[in-house]
Amino acid sequence: MTEHLLDGVLLLAVVGLVSGLARRIGFLAPILLVVFGIILSFVPGWPQLRLDPDLVLEGILPLLLYIAAVRTSVPAFRSNLGSISLLAFGHVLFIAALVGLVLHAVVPQIPLAAAFALGAVVAPPDAVSATAVARRLRLPRQVVTILEGESLVNDATALVTLRIAVAAATGLAVSWGHAGRELAVAVLGGLLIGGAVALLAAFLHRHTDDPLLDNTISLLTPFLAFVPANYIGASGVVAVVTCGLYLGHRRPGLVGPDARLQVDAVWRVAQFLLEGALFLLVGLQMRTIAEELSFDWPLVVGATAAVAGAVVIGRFVWVFPGAYLPALLRRGKGRLPAPVANVVVVSWAGMRGVVSLAAAFSLPLTFPGRDLLVWIAFVIIIVTLVGQGLTLPRLVRVLRLRSDDPRADLLAEAEIRQEALRAAHRCLEHERGDAPEYVVERLRSWAEDRANQVWERLGDPHHEPPTEAFRRLRLSMISAERHVFVKARDVGRIPEEVLRQVELELDLEELMLARGRLEEEI
Repeated sequence: MTEHLLDGVLLLAVVGLVSGLARRIGFLAPILLVVFGIILSFVPGWPQLRLDPDLVLEGILPLLLYIAAVRTSVPAFRSNLGSISLLAFGHVLFIAALVGLVLHAVVPQIPLAAAFALGAVVAPPDAVSATAVARRLRLPRQVVTILEGESLVNDATALVTLRIAVAAATGLAVSWGHAGRELAVAVLGGLLIGGAVALLAAFLHRHTDDPLLDNTISLLTPFLAFVPANYIGASGVVAVVTCGLYLGHRRPGLVGPDARLQVDAVWRVAQFLLEGALFLLVGLQMRTIAEELSFDWPLVVGATAAVAGAVVIGRFVWVFPGAYLPALLRRGKGRLPAPVANVVVVSWAGMRGVVSLAAAFSLPLTFPGRDLLVWIAFVIIIVTLVGQGLTLPRLVRVLRLRSDDPRADLLAEAEIRQEALRAAHRCLEHERGDAPEYVVERLRSWAEDRANQVWERLGDPHHEPPTEAFRRLRLSMISAERHVFVKARDVGRIPEEVLRQVELELDLEELMLARGRLEEEI
């Protein structure tokens, strides 16, 4: 027990160190963590931590999917639903079939059903990889939405396909009708259970005013959706994503501000540690997977190269027709087709991750060619995550792909802030009662200052706006005030409880003044 605890602490310590190094040198942390993991797997005496597929697929995946779904824009998801569906369902099935046919042709001794199982394993781009890479590169919002939306749902298609392929490879009779029913039950069952759990969680949030209880409900919600769905044979992935999308969209009316601050902090830490641990664990499997190979290396290299080519090229083959054929069939009516640069980036950004490796490890020990299939899955993760992840920034620069214009967002925010200001003034006049005039005037001025901040940000970027000057000076004042209170506590003039209360007030004000910086770093 103590040994496992020390291994876990060591793992998290390496995650923190490598992630900090990645931020300092401007490198993508997921890629650096995988590379460090591969190196550490060959270091004598380093713990050989085995990736547990059940822990990943049933313990960690629901949490990370829920976090991503809560932060996903439902209107953006809905407006890109066609593209997301083509990738999350059609692309997974296409790649699974293509990889199966290619692998069986190169290694005939592996049955076609077993080859299709590998196709299901490597078909879905990973939710963790897509979110970690796409947002750090500041890709256009539509591209990020499509990549994240695809990765939220495609695991359901892949895992159901894998279950059917494994059943066929182990001798069970599987028909096309049975496969279709399995997929339908998985999706519809997941939608129903996810919707029911979302309504239950929303009810509990509405009737809870304790931030700690809100945190507890949030931590339990993905498992309340995932476990029952899996138990009845539905898709736990779809259930978690459905639940997360609903609650994330309704969150402003369900959870109070103090609870939101705590929940966001808890999820941010959980996401950082879990994602980092998963990427590091992927790299740490390198030595074990290589040692378990029983096939000749020329055959291994040929099969791996063939599958890697099918995965990478197959995505282009699927994405480009999916992007442009609907527009051609509409004959120019409706929305314009996506820019070519966006389609190229979506085609190249098919990074695989830990879910593919966990799915490969979940194959039965007696599965035909299991050691080769696990090796190929591992190499596909390295090729797509490290190879494509490293070249994606350069591809974005070559294509001159620009992120969304921040000034357009600022103009939209300024317009809405003016509407909000008018609503606030109406509310103030209605609720003022016998409040002193100077209080009303102070509130009115404060609201106007907040509304004018956006217009200031639209001004000269080389000149410090008044609001920024106020923020900079007030942050310095807060630091001075905090120092006085700490010194008073140290000499016994005030008790610890008073310091804690004042510190909370100052921290909240400082957080409000420094808003936006933390999200930019992440």
